[in-house]
Amino acid sequence: MTDTPAIVALDPEGLDARAESLGAILLACVENGASVSFMADLTLSRAVSFWRSTRISLERDTLAILVAEIDGRPAGVVMVVRAGPDNQRHRGEIAKLLVDPAMRGRNVGRSLMAAAEDKARAMGMSLLVLDTQTGSVAEQLYHKLGWHCAGTIPAFALDPSGTPRSTTMFYKELG
Repeated sequence: MTDTPAIVALDPEGLDARAESLGAILLACVENGASVSFMADLTLSRAVSFWRSTRISLERDTLAILVAEIDGRPAGVVMVVRAGPDNQRHRGEIAKLLVDPAMRGRNVGRSLMAAAEDKARAMGMSLLVLDTQTGSVAEQLYHKLGWHCAGTIPAFALDPSGTPRSTTMFYKELG
């Protein structure tokens, strides 16, 4: 067993092959309280459908999906989303950094973020933004990785149980 995740950039076929396992990771994270756009009633079928729905953006090169694998098994995922407007092509967003709860503490999140920054550079981006639930483990990770806090917005989103939670906005200029 290795503790160093291998990072795989998905193409549409790779997404198809891993949609079920990525859905399972998404569902496990939501069940553990992650505020990542879904509520507690999320089903595996809906989680898998979410990943399949990203295929068009992946084909259009407006989205990159990176998967961390440990011993050949998906352990986490992150998306790099290109900003849409012409005057913002230098900017992207990090979305859905998800680490399988059973794989936490194995440098999966850190490895995915490093790969996401490299992928963003390769896509021509010089600025990344993200948001995360205030007080989360992810917030601590972003600070450690050199991301800058832009501010906090109260009651930004509901957590899976329906409780309004603040979000902290981060940015990072890529050198």
